[in-house]
Amino acid sequence: MSSVTLQRYRFLPFLLTMMTTACSPTPALPPSLMATPSPTAAFSVPASKSFADVEFVKAVQSTDGTWTFQVTVQHPDTGWDDYADGWDVVTPDGRVLKVTPEASFTRLLLHPHVGEQPFTRSQSGIRIPEGVTSVTVRAHSLVRGFGGREITLDITRPKGDHYEVQSVPY
Repeated sequence: MSSVTLQRYRFLPFLLTMMTTACSPTPALPPSLMATPSPTAAFSVPASKSFADVEFVKAVQSTDGTWTFQVTVQHPDTGWDDYADGWDVVTPDGRVLKVTPEASFTRLLLHPHVGEQPFTRSQSGIRIPEGVTSVTVRAHSLVRGFGGREITLDITRPKGDHYEVQSVPY
C-alpha cells in the first residue's frame, strides 16, 4: 500500500469511535422519561420523501420547571451528504427554544442514521416561557431544510395526536 493510502486509513479507528459514540443513545434516562409512542404514532411511510418528519414527541417537565423533549424523527438518510441534522422546539410566536443561544437547533444531530429509522433523540434543560401553552416540534434535513411533518403539543394536556406530555402539577 502506498503511504497516501495508509495515511487515509490512519483515521479510521478515530472515525469509527466517533460514529459509535455519536450513535449511542442519549445518556441513560429514568424510565419515566423514555418515549412510549402510542400505536397511532407508527407510520409505515414517511409523510415526505426527502424532508425530515417528526413522528412522535414526549415532553416531560422536571421539578425545576425545565423540560426534556424526546423526539422521534424519520428521514431517508443516505449518508453524510443528506441526513436529518437537527430538530427544534418552537413557540407560537416563532421563538426557537434552545439550551444555549449559540446552538444551531434545539437538538443538533451530529451524524446520519442510515440504518436506524426512525430514531429518537432527547434534549433536556429546555425552558418554555411562562404563559406559553403550546409548542411545535419540527425536524431539519441537511439538504431540504425544514418542511416535513411537524407536531404541535398542547402542554396543558397529557396527550394528543402523536404526542405525550408529563407536566409537574402546581
